[in-house]
Amino acid sequence: MLIMNNIGKVYQTDMVQTHALRDFNLQVNEGEFIAVTGPSGSGKTTFLNIAGMLEGYSSGQYMLDGIDVGKLNDNQRADLRNQKIGFIFQGFNLIPDLNLYENVEVPLRYRGIKAAERKRRIENCLEQVGLAGRAKHLPQQLSGGQQQRVAIARALAGEPRFLLADEPTGNLDSLMARQVMELLEQINRDGATIVMVTHDPELARRTPRNIQIVDGQVADFTLYQGKGAASQALKSQMGA
Repeated sequence: MLIMNNIGKVYQTDMVQTHALRDFNLQVNEGEFIAVTGPSGSGKTTFLNIAGMLEGYSSGQYMLDGIDVGKLNDNQRADLRNQKIGFIFQGFNLIPDLNLYENVEVPLRYRGIKAAERKRRIENCLEQVGLAGRAKHLPQQLSGGQQQRVAIARALAGEPRFLLADEPTGNLDSLMARQVMELLEQINRDGATIVMVTHDPELARRTPRNIQIVDGQVADFTLYQGKGAASQALKSQMGA
């Protein structure tokens, strides 16, 4: 699903070069659920931005679902991002003046999806995250955990094959964090590939594979007792 070979990312100022990623190598198989951990400044956010095609890279090769991202122009990358990737952010990024239905609808409108199809997707996704009965509520009428569920519904409405989650439980208490994690686990069981950046070791241990980034490189990975087909295939490959 995702292959990064020797990815490098350099931020250049007048006097200083900063290597955010260097010789970064990672393969994510379809259907996996991976947690990415590491200290602040290690390169996690840069990795996530490159994976989501929100920023470019300086060297190496990035393949997403068999497509060489480096050979695409800006419009082609935007189209691929819209077709393949869903984003879940720590801050929810909901529009406060729009109700839940409308918040989930916004990216679908930008994609030019017809009204009947938008309605089907929105209702299905709000049902999936357990908020079908609150479609007309505004974000401020919900708890933090419920708002994150809306953000997940918005990501799912685009029917992505690949979800990128940036600290999706970072603004939640422990109970709500576990509920959101359970929802992500169910979405993964339903077939979505998920890469989640987290500082929470408890949540990281719940994913079948952990990747640790240190100084812009993959420093270590750990396999847990995942139940998905992709996890089992990976364990077989690694002799686990």
